[in-house]
Amino acid sequence: MNNTLNFSQFRHQSKKGIVIIYLNLLYKVFKAFWLLLFLFIQKFAKIPENTLTHIYIGLGFVLLFFLIRAFLIFKNFQFKIDNNHFILKKGILKKTNTSIPFDRIQNINYKQNIIQQIINVHEVNIETAGSSKAEISIKALSIIEAKALKKAITIYDKKDAANEEEIIEKPLLKIGFFELIKVSLTENHLQSLLILFALLVGFFQQISDLFDGLGKREILDNYISENTSTLETSVVLIIGLLIFFTIIAVLSSVVRVVLRHFDLTVFIKNNALEIYQGLTTKKSVVLKKAKVQHITVSTNPIKKWLGISFITFKQAISGKVKKKQDKVIKIVGCKKAQVLEIKNLLFPNENLEGFTKNLPDIYFRFRLYFRTLILLILINIGLFFGFENNYVFGLNVIILPIFILFIKLKYKKRYYFFNEELLVVGQGSIETHKTILPFFKVQNVKLKQTIFQVKKNVADIVFQTASGKVKIPCIPIEKALLIYNYTLYKIEISKKSWM
Repeated sequence: MNNTLNFSQFRHQSKKGIVIIYLNLLYKVFKAFWLLLFLFIQKFAKIPENTLTHIYIGLGFVLLFFLIRAFLIFKNFQFKIDNNHFILKKGILKKTNTSIPFDRIQNINYKQNIIQQIINVHEVNIETAGSSKAEISIKALSIIEAKALKKAITIYDKKDAANEEEIIEKPLLKIGFFELIKVSLTENHLQSLLILFALLVGFFQQISDLFDGLGKREILDNYISENTSTLETSVVLIIGLLIFFTIIAVLSSVVRVVLRHFDLTVFIKNNALEIYQGLTTKKSVVLKKAKVQHITVSTNPIKKWLGISFITFKQAISGKVKKKQDKVIKIVGCKKAQVLEIKNLLFPNENLEGFTKNLPDIYFRFRLYFRTLILLILINIGLFFGFENNYVFGLNVIILPIFILFIKLKYKKRYYFFNEELLVVGQGSIETHKTILPFFKVQNVKLKQTIFQVKKNVADIVFQTASGKVKIPCIPIEKALLIYNYTLYKIEISKKSWM
């Protein structure tokens, strides 16, 4: 191996990493104090020149302080490989040493944001089964160093080394731009709409705090009151706003999907999936078969008509992990043959066709109706206090049939069946989600009953895995006990490792 790629001695990341660390520190400061910057710009013309001079000097010291901090973080961040362990030293005042055995490493991923693409470095993330202390991010390595580090960690026995070059030249899946647009138009736009509303609410809260700080809350309240009155009396305006937000939701879905899954390419390599995707932030992920806890194959009516679906892979997580979504990997735009090939990779020789789907007890539907009734009452209470005109209660004529349709779909799609090795659980309403869980991945199983379920002789079964819970709700107690006991039996006799 070239001495420049020898990881047996402690080494630093690329010197360009100082830029990445520095900009990351400044971004965190900006994120925390952007309101102060807004106030500064607003009051800029009224600030005396002497005060401005002091502000500029202070700002210069702050920028210099974070530059020195970035250099010290870079200088004290050293790593090496020793005896099949990845070893890391870091810290300025508080020094930490981390040692991770190779067999505990779940993924080694590449990542490039806009800045990293400009200065031509890659971020390498080393992920374990979930301990937040063992998550390692090397901010700046050249592509040669990144590949060499990945090879040194993942290929550590002769068997893997012999197979290291075995890769299918033709990708299992490659999604072009126009195919990605097609995928994005079939996404769950309601989810995008809810995210948009959540962002607007958060932004409004920050604006409210700003006006409170300036002592101008009355101006904001009067503006909202005037526009609310106009909104209440204009049906055309309400419809226009609904159309506008719908268009925004669709566009946000398109942008989100394109940014995240741009140039999506999937290879099968050494019993693993190698996934490349991303536009502003490019990512390369190696998804090992042994590390996948369970998968969910999802579709909706439009996707089904187009013959596509998406697969979500769940990996081991811990409650300490702040970004649990990083442990969830999604492949979109999969055709039926590609879904089948991925199933065969993860669950070889397992036939999932021809099984009878078991639906929950009728009590499950009753529970859905009861919860929907409570939600409907709360909505009407909100309409009563939020609007003066009674015509808004006419929305119930639209909402009620939609709720009933959703309940029927939700009940129909809530099914389960299992063979000797796998449990399959279906759920959804508009979208259909089919979760496939190997029994040996289950860490514990619980049988739960509320006082109402006891009277109806039904129970919920909850399967706890390293990636979260899988639940079968409201099934007859006899079947629940059968599945519960069988799962315990499979857990006890299994000699397979869940990781």
